[in-house]
Amino acid sequence: MPMKAAGERIPVDQTRRQRAILDLVRDEDVTRVIDLAERLSVSGETIRRNVKDLVAEGLLVRRHGAVALAEAMADAPFRRRLRVNAAAKKALAAAVAERVRDGQALMIDTGSTTAYVAQALAQRRRRLTVVTNSIEIARHLVGRHGNRVFMAGGELSTDLAAAVGAEAAAFIRQFRADLAILSIAGVDPAGQFTDFDLDEARIARAMIDGSAERLIVADHSKFGRRAGVTICEPSEIGTLVADEAPPPDVAAWLAGAGVETVIAPRAPAPTET
Repeated sequence: MPMKAAGERIPVDQTRRQRAILDLVRDEDVTRVIDLAERLSVSGETIRRNVKDLVAEGLLVRRHGAVALAEAMADAPFRRRLRVNAAAKKALAAAVAERVRDGQALMIDTGSTTAYVAQALAQRRRRLTVVTNSIEIARHLVGRHGNRVFMAGGELSTDLAAAVGAEAAAFIRQFRADLAILSIAGVDPAGQFTDFDLDEARIARAMIDGSAERLIVADHSKFGRRAGVTICEPSEIGTLVADEAPPPDVAAWLAGAGVETVIAPRAPAPTET
């Protein structure tokens, strides 16, 4: 049965197209019926039938030829973060998914960039075992392509759309994974991966301890940013996937710590017609 996000009511017979509609409305702010039909390559009448069912289930509401998430599903702080630098995050997600193999066990922490990674994994990989504290990541991966998802419990943070605290960290420490995929707040020029939130850093620490390999995914806005909480020793991270090359001071300490830096290919610009 599909996993429920906070405040979300998902019927067991929900179709894949209905899930895709919710994903587009929720993650990419595609709300016009005509645009939904174009993105999913179906007729407007087909989309309207699916939307009607979602409205009846209380998941969407109609608004003058468009749709919107029902208030109970809206998670405004995290939704806003998803839309910041979205194109770069999608490119990063695709690059990370290329480094994951079918059947691997993964730990993925909460973050807007790792949420896009989960979307990319759902499209490209099969039979994953995923341990996460993120409602958003679990939602994208559960019930698809033979994936197994283990969701950490504990106090739910509205801003993070994730479970945090000692209970969540303890749950994660029960598992062992091939790879941890982590988000961060800053790549400090002084030589540290950092975060603003102590609870998030503790979750990352638990995932680092439980994984054979560790990968950090970060867009260029993280370079040079200082946050107050150190996540780990730089040498504990094997790979940094970024959308731009780091500045010289950051590149120097990454190389010194043995961290491989992978630059995600940029998505092609849309052509004018």
